[in-house]
This record gives sequence, structure tokens and C-alpha cells, in this order.
Amino acid sequence: MLVHRKQRRGAPRGFFACEAAGLRWLADARGAPVVDVVEVGDDHLDLVRLEVCAPTRAAARTFGAALAQTHSAGAAAFGSPPDGWSGDGFFGPLDAPLPMSSGSFTRWGEFLASCRLEPLGRLLHDAGIDVPGLGELAEQAAGGRWDDDEPPARVHGDLWAGNVAWTPDGATLVDPAAHGGHRESDLAMLALFGFPYLEDVLAAYDEAAPLRAGRQRRLALHQVYPVGVHALLFGGSYIDQVRRLVVEATR
Repeated sequence: MLVHRKQRRGAPRGFFACEAAGLRWLADARGAPVVDVVEVGDDHLDLVRLEVCAPTRAAARTFGAALAQTHSAGAAAFGSPPDGWSGDGFFGPLDAPLPMSSGSFTRWGEFLASCRLEPLGRLLHDAGIDVPGLGELAEQAAGGRWDDDEPPARVHGDLWAGNVAWTPDGATLVDPAAHGGHRESDLAMLALFGFPYLEDVLAAYDEAAPLRAGRQRRLALHQVYPVGVHALLFGGSYIDQVRRLVVEATR
């Protein structure tokens, strides 16, 4: 068995243990394939090395249906951490992860405001980055504007194209920020930076677990947090992008 080691000296306390717990929790759903954890330490995480291949339309459809199964495995609450981990999680690159607040909420909007939008707003303010309307967006979310009857889903939490490895065994999840969230957040992340055969993924997902009407109108709402973190870490065009998303989300 070949092993891939993720390593960082001085990693935040529990960083790799949290990721390992998230991978195991996602794998327990028996939906989308997940990279296997071999061993975890304070400064490293050993994973089975994946054999990668080119994406195909058929693999994309299989992935869409499997991701629906992962989400349907559910979570204890909105904001809950994965089984085997307690406390806050992490979001962002290995060399500069940010704390990602955990909690236990019965409503998604309250979770979104308390654990994502409000902390993001404070961090952006401290960095001197002004995002008009972000506070109002958090207030609307907390007030229930976008609440629905969706139960907490078992989400990957950072599901952009770089965190899905195409292998002969299927599209495989890596590098999660796993938690109990809204399933549309994962789907919005897939759309954020481009994903191979995305329409096939979404079509197969919708066949397996039909999505509520109007998902496209809610894309911006789900993308504010990840793009806001990019604005905080990398600046540049991400600042204008998160500002535009806030405007779109509140229309």
C-alpha cells in the first residue's frame, strides 16, 4: 500500500485529527468514495495514495448520485462537527487554515449567521476589508429568510474541484471541512471554481434526491463564506467577488 503524507510542522492543535475524523465520518455514509485514513499525528496525516485518472461523464453521474447518499446520511444538527471530533473545525489551505466555528442549531439560517457570516465579517473588518451588506445578510439569515424544511446534511464543507480526486474507483473526496450543514452549500462549492461535467453531477444528484426549486437563485448565498475566506487570505479579485455575491444573495 502506497501512502501519501500531509505534513505541517506547527499545525494548529488538532488540525489533522479533525480532518481524519471528517474523512471517516464521510466514509461512514457509504456514499461518495472517500480517501482512506492510515494514521494521524499532531503534525501529519497519512492517507492511502490515490491513483488518479481523467474524469468522465459516466463517473460524474455516479458521483452525483453518491454525493446525494453522503448528504442524506445526515448530522446531529446544523453546525455539528463530525463524529470523533469536538469543538471548532478548520477551513482553508494547509499553510494558513482559519478556525471554522462549530455549534448545534436547529435552523440553518441561524447556523449560517452565527458560525459563518458573522465570524467572517469580524475577520474581514479586522483585515481592513469592507464588504457592504454582509452584516445585513447575516441578520436576514438569522431571521429565517432562507430557512426551509431541509434536515442537517452530512457535508464535505470545502467541495471545490481540487478536493475531488478522479480515480478508477470513482470521484473520491479529500481534504474536507466536514460538518452538519445544508446540502446546497456543497453543490454551490462545486460550481464556484469550475468542475468537470458539473451538469451531469447535478442531474444525477437531482434524480437521486430532488432539489428544491430556485437553487440557482441561492448559489450566491452559499458562496459568500468560501469566497470571503479567499478574500481574507488572498485579497485581489476575491474582494470584489465577495462584494458582488453579497449583493446577489440579498436580492
